[in-house]
Amino acid sequence: MSKVITVDGTEVYVAEPTQEVKGGLIVIHEIWGLNDHTRDVADRFAKQGYLVYAPELLAGMAIKEEVTEDMQHNLFNPEKRSEVQPILGKLMQPTQTPEFTATTVKKLQAVFNALLADPKVNNRVAILGFCFGGSYCFNLAVVEPRLKAVVPFYGHCGYPVETLRLISAPILAFYGENDRGIAAELPDLENRMHQADVDFSYRVYAGTGHAFFNDTNPYAYDETAAKDAWKRTLEFLDNSINR
Repeated sequence: MSKVITVDGTEVYVAEPTQEVKGGLIVIHEIWGLNDHTRDVADRFAKQGYLVYAPELLAGMAIKEEVTEDMQHNLFNPEKRSEVQPILGKLMQPTQTPEFTATTVKKLQAVFNALLADPKVNNRVAILGFCFGGSYCFNLAVVEPRLKAVVPFYGHCGYPVETLRLISAPILAFYGENDRGIAAELPDLENRMHQADVDFSYRVYAGTGHAFFNDTNPYAYDETAAKDAWKRTLEFLDNSINR
């Protein structure tokens, strides 16, 4: 069962389980905004027993309004990538300012508080996100000590050790080997997480790239990696959310 609600002005897709609720889960979309793929992922987690809130964090932004499905696919198509990259780069610029980040984190905090307030989740809320959403998983983790688990897919985390020490939830992160920019950051990120005493683990899938979990993108999707990440995510959430 699903519905749409508004939390402090933010549209939120809600996917509700039909069985007993294991806990709450925030699912954050890729840079394309809340779309059918993200809603489908939310529905999948609801079938596993999670009450899912999937917020639209790019409402009113040009990238949400102007990027077509073809443009999304062509970003991963070697023959079209060079044409699409400068267009997307320009559209993404407004999302890369400190002001946008601060506003978006506040929206996520409001969504988190709304989900946590539902008595069915019993104070058990985790967060998961992809790309843009993966990065914002880290962003919320450093300001929200009540999180029970954090699952970023191909997210960036540039926080120093002092800030990472604010994270209290365990983190399981996923990356594609061919997503070279983010993959190259992992040894340093692992070291910073270790210094900060964060329960951090990650998995890199050989031969895959960015957005390997997105089964609506024929150029990016990797079925084997996606199925393995799904299995590991469910196990991680089950083990972490009741700790």
